[in-house]
Amino acid sequence: MAEFTYYCGTMDSGKSTLALQTAHNRKSRGLEGLILTNRDRGGTGVITSRLGLQAAAYEVSPHFDIFEYITSEIKGGRKIEYVICDETQFFEREHIEQLARVVDEIGIDVFAFGILTDFRTKLFPGSERLIELADRVLPLQVEALCWCGARATHNARVANGVMVTEGDQILPGDVGTLQTVGYEVLCRKHHMRKANSARSH
Repeated sequence: MAEFTYYCGTMDSGKSTLALQTAHNRKSRGLEGLILTNRDRGGTGVITSRLGLQAAAYEVSPHFDIFEYITSEIKGGRKIEYVICDETQFFEREHIEQLARVVDEIGIDVFAFGILTDFRTKLFPGSERLIELADRVLPLQVEALCWCGARATHNARVANGVMVTEGDQILPGDVGTLQTVGYEVLCRKHHMRKANSARSH
């Protein structure tokens, strides 16, 4: 029986690394699959991890139909035995429903990886639909840490060193520095207090 598995965690919890490892393990056993992503930090059509690993991936645009694409590829003779999806928090709700159809109607295992909540502690639409439809929802085992050393449970947006809780859910591009706009992970206590690392000193 094919399964729809969702691995979720905060930033820095190893989602992309696990996605790439999952693909490697199956490929090394002679299986052929499809890798999908959306808005990876490394650019279009690639999955990258902070450890330096990367792999080519198909970029999922808002109106792309995953189920129809996979059906068409299989009809054309392509062998697809698994599907790996990274950055699924940026997928549309319809994409998640299409992935469920891939599992149920075609019988292909789907592995989804993504962030659960945004900087406001609200579920991303794609993440919400994954919780509703996935056969298994598994928190990632690698724990990201808050600046205080506690387990990080929340993603924080930081603008010029100050944590913010308002604004668009998604910002374009890779914003990795705390000097302008960036993100860091915090424990619940410090997220609720808006006490990011720059304000802890």
